[in-house]
Amino acid sequence: MLRQVRYFQAVVRNNSFSEAAEECHISQSAISQQIKALEQELGFSLLERQNRKFVLTPAGEHFYKKSLILIADYEQMCSEAAKIARGDEAILKIGYLRNHNSPEVHQALEEFSEKYPRVDLQLLYGNHEDLFDLLRTGGADLVVNDQRRAFSDEYVNLILATNKMYIELAARNPVAELSSVTVQELKNIPCILVASKEQQATEKEFYQTIIGIQSEILFAENLEEARMMVISGQGFLPVEGNGPVMTFGTSIRRVPLCRGEEQITRNYCLFWKKDNSGYYVEEFADILKSKFE
Repeated sequence: MLRQVRYFQAVVRNNSFSEAAEECHISQSAISQQIKALEQELGFSLLERQNRKFVLTPAGEHFYKKSLILIADYEQMCSEAAKIARGDEAILKIGYLRNHNSPEVHQALEEFSEKYPRVDLQLLYGNHEDLFDLLRTGGADLVVNDQRRAFSDEYVNLILATNKMYIELAARNPVAELSSVTVQELKNIPCILVASKEQQATEKEFYQTIIGIQSEILFAENLEEARMMVISGQGFLPVEGNGPVMTFGTSIRRVPLCRGEEQITRNYCLFWKKDNSGYYVEEFADILKSKFE
C-alpha cells in the first residue's frame, strides 16, 4: 500500500497519469491499475475520472493531504532507524556568520538536503573569531566566513566571492549624497559594528587596523538594531555586497567605501581542514561554489 500511496501522490503532484508514470519509472497502465487497487483497498474513490483528465474527490483530497504527512513521518522514521542500525550519525556541521545574509548559502543548504536527506545539517552561528575557533577545534566541518588573515596551508581556502564594501547611513545625512567616501572622510561620524560583548574588542581592532576606521566605535547586538541606529542618525554601518541596491526602504542610503580611489573589497570564503576532506564536505563545497558562479 505504501508504494501505491506514492504512486497516487505522483499522479496528483503531476496532475497527469503519464507524467507520474514517467517519474515513477513504470508504465501508465500499471500506475492506473495501482491507483484502482488502492481505491479498492480503501473502499472509496480517490479520483473522479473524466476522459483523459481527473479531479480529486473530497475523500481523495483529504487522503492526499494526510498522506503527505504520513510519508514524511515514514521517511523520518526510516532515517532515524538507519542511524541506529549504523551505530553512528551522518552529520555535517557548518559554521555561518551571524550577521550575514547569503541567498547562495540558503540555496546550497536546500539542494544538499534534498540530495542527501539522511545527512543531518547543523548550522552553527557566530562572528569571525567564533567560526575560526570552531573550525580549529573540530566543532565545525566547514565554515562560511570572511577572510581576515593570510590563508593557511592547513586548510582548504575556497574563495566564493569578492565583495565590495559600502557604508549605510541615514539618507538625510549630507554624506549620503556622495558617489563614494573614504575612511578618512568618515573620521567624525561614529562607526556602528554588530558584535556581542565578548567580541567587541576583536571587531574594533579589525575595523581600525585592517579597514582603517578612525572614528568612534559604537556597537549593536544584531543587524536590525544596527540599522535602527543608522536611521536615527547615530552613525554609519559598514556592509558588504555587490551593489548599492537595498530592499529595506528609503531612509537609508548605501555609499561605496574607498581607501584612496579604490573601493575596499573583502573575500567571502569557505574553509575546511585538509585532513577533514570527506565526501559530504567536498560535495557541499561543490554545491555552494556553483551557487556563486
